[in-house]
Amino acid sequence: MIVGEHKPIEEVIESVKEYKNILVVGCQTCVSVSLTGGDKAARELSESLTHVFKKSKRPYLFKSTSMERQCEKDWFKPFFESVKGVDAILSLACGAGVQTMADVFDDIPVIPGLNTTFIGALDAPGILNEKCVGCGDCVLALTGGICPVARCAKSLFNGPCGGSSKGLCEVSISLGREIECAWHLIVDRLSKHDKLDNYSKIGKHKDWTNSNNGGPRQLILPGEPPY
Repeated sequence: MIVGEHKPIEEVIESVKEYKNILVVGCQTCVSVSLTGGDKAARELSESLTHVFKKSKRPYLFKSTSMERQCEKDWFKPFFESVKGVDAILSLACGAGVQTMADVFDDIPVIPGLNTTFIGALDAPGILNEKCVGCGDCVLALTGGICPVARCAKSLFNGPCGGSSKGLCEVSISLGREIECAWHLIVDRLSKHDKLDNYSKIGKHKDWTNSNNGGPRQLILPGEPPY
């Protein structure tokens, strides 16, 4: 899932201060799991901003709502009434959701309230770890289902560096928490699957043109007309 984190409140205040009527919109899917989107987060941010601006000579009105997914235009149909009279929308969605919201309501400024951080997995209650960078050239079939691009601190593509020790990455010291060496995990997994010969294969350099070939990537689903 896509993980997001709240922008510093100072940055949000600076972004909304020129508007009077601001609607804070939560997103109930990906970022709600990281507790930064969703109805509760939108309501709390709206209340915080109301408190910040309550002593201002200029009147401000902050309201909150949420929608299931801000990245799908089909979900916006029942939402149009909510934006009537709104000067700006403060979106608690990932970057894709913010841009979709801005496309749908192109006559209203749409302001991001989150920083999109990574594609992750909920490995334990309250712990989301990065697992994918969406590079468009997946090598998981060769690496035992463990991504060296996302999970190696240096994104090394052909084995571990000299900083790996006892299964841990050297960045563990600077971060103050144990970071498993991705290539140690890969070797262990390949050994378990009797696929260690994959480790001896020299991977070609990463073809980043697959992830950015001069324009944004697009997927058109079968039977689905473009919007």
